[in-house]
Amino acid sequence: MLRRAVLRFGSDRKANVAIIFALTMVPIIFLLGMTLDYTLALRKREQLNAAADAAAIAAVRPAMLVQSDTAVVKATAEAVFAAKANLPGLSSVPTPTVTVTDTGLARTITVSYTAQSINNFPGVLGKQTWQVNGSATARASSAPNMNFYLLMDDSPSMGIGATAKDISDLIKFTAPAYQSATASQNCGFACHQTDIAHDGGKYDNLAIARNNNITLRIDLVTNAVNQLLNSWSNCPQSGISGGVMQCMAALNNTTYKAALYTFDLSLNTLATLTTPTLAGTKVSSISLMPVAYQNCVVVKTNCKTDNGTNIAGALKSLNDIMPTPGLGSNAAGDTPQQVVFLVTDGVEDKISTTCPNASFASNNRCQQPLDTTMCTTIKNRGIKIAVLYTEYLQLIADPNTGIQKTDKWYMDWIHKYNQPESSTGKIAQNLQACASPGFYKSVQSGKNISDALTDLFIKVASSTASLVQ
Repeated sequence: MLRRAVLRFGSDRKANVAIIFALTMVPIIFLLGMTLDYTLALRKREQLNAAADAAAIAAVRPAMLVQSDTAVVKATAEAVFAAKANLPGLSSVPTPTVTVTDTGLARTITVSYTAQSINNFPGVLGKQTWQVNGSATARASSAPNMNFYLLMDDSPSMGIGATAKDISDLIKFTAPAYQSATASQNCGFACHQTDIAHDGGKYDNLAIARNNNITLRIDLVTNAVNQLLNSWSNCPQSGISGGVMQCMAALNNTTYKAALYTFDLSLNTLATLTTPTLAGTKVSSISLMPVAYQNCVVVKTNCKTDNGTNIAGALKSLNDIMPTPGLGSNAAGDTPQQVVFLVTDGVEDKISTTCPNASFASNNRCQQPLDTTMCTTIKNRGIKIAVLYTEYLQLIADPNTGIQKTDKWYMDWIHKYNQPESSTGKIAQNLQACASPGFYKSVQSGKNISDALTDLFIKVASSTASLVQ
């Protein structure tokens, strides 16, 4: 009888669904509980990772990069992490591990953490919390302390009119119809001639330009240096007086010094290395090189050439002045980095017995693109060179129509170096080769030299922070 009862029970299919449901409830509840707690733990991990990112970035801000006390750097990262990591659902606010690694001017920050996310189904999972961990790494190089040696071309070629209209106006106002027997007629160059009477003239072309409000390329260069050292309205930090250099020093928490030179036949000192503000007081001294008269650049005796641009010679003289650069850090015994800022049209015009491209063999006058040998010598010392190329163009026009016409001197001696165009010819190539990688910029006649020089300076002076992971 018992045997039959067992067989009937085993063959009875009633209420199977309820039994199966009851049997599967245990794994379903376990999986649902585990999924919910795991999802909540992942969400907390994302929030904690964001806190670690913020902490790592905070520790490589410019203000922190100049901080040599690693305890202060760690405390800053920990404070930022704690402010963002106080999340509900954690057993406690995790304490991060902050690692600071300095290599020269570079600093690497790693912020790692381990936290416990409280489970809503501790009985199901068999544990009260779910462990989560993560890390973030940021790296930046602090902006170095730098000494800037500003080297401005003041040779006669920088007396070109600043725009096509300035050139045309200058040619017009030096025509005989306007000024009888001027020192240099129908000329787009505002030559600064000191002995006008030698040619039977009455007026200096520079004076003619000034009297007719004609802007010259040397004026644009002066304005650019003035913006760099004296006045810049676009500084993103309020309360900073001075130019771009003072603004960037404040933003980067660095010390900058400046020296100001011009060059023509040789190097001319306007301001030796000093504060940007003091160097700025000498900007008004930037002026065109004077010549006695055409074909006489220095004295009347034995005058036979208009040469007036020795770029390589100026760089050599500056190299003799500049000290060996340091890293530019604030560490004891370290010294600033050294930077040359060269602004020029890139054509040398000098007396040389070894010139490979001599234009005038009879008097050893050499006209050629910059010889980069001295640039290499300077860079091999660890000194950076930034170059702003004010493009050398054929700038002669008919005084009556203003239409460009062929300039025989340019075509004979310069044109071959400006092919296929001024921005890509041999003059430009040599100046770019002279510059340190990434520190070259060119600007055409009539364009904004002030903004170009500012952009180049900011590129040299800036540093950035980035998350590595």
